[in-house]
Amino acid sequence: MTSLVCTSGSNVGTRTLPYPSFSSYMKARQPVLLRTARSLTANPSDAEDLLQTALTKTYVAWERIEDHRALDGYVRRALLNTRTSQWRKRKVDEFACDELPEPEDVPAGDPAEQQALHDAMWRAIMKLPARQRAMVVLRYYEDLSEAQTAEVLGVSVGTVKSAVSRALGKLREDPELEPVR
Repeated sequence: MTSLVCTSGSNVGTRTLPYPSFSSYMKARQPVLLRTARSLTANPSDAEDLLQTALTKTYVAWERIEDHRALDGYVRRALLNTRTSQWRKRKVDEFACDELPEPEDVPAGDPAEQQALHDAMWRAIMKLPARQRAMVVLRYYEDLSEAQTAEVLGVSVGTVKSAVSRALGKLREDPELEPVR
């Protein structure tokens, strides 16, 4: 990941890194940054290459980076910019054809079954305690984030996570929802 540079003088043959702080930063933060890179690509090998490129750009700019406490943000921005550049440069092959491919017909569900499922789900949700019910409705029906749900209800994010987890466990065990599983 980093290039080694020979030193001059009495240390002939000894190799040292020009930026030891970069080396220690890279070793400490590489797993976290690799997870970020993996979230940007579908292929783990591409994620490793992406991280290598971003770390190379960071290494080149090491002396210009004023606040080394913000290195994660700098590397994440380099990851994102590199991935965006790769995406823009990718070659897309398009072929003209005589006939348009038709999507396979997906059988539409029976409206009566869908309504029965909807009703069963609401009955199961109504069995939940009021606080859990409110959290499930806000998270999954209103599509709020955990933080937004916590803010609306005036509780911590951890409370939302644990209560929603318990509520989903109860919904999984509800016998009325057995046909869905």
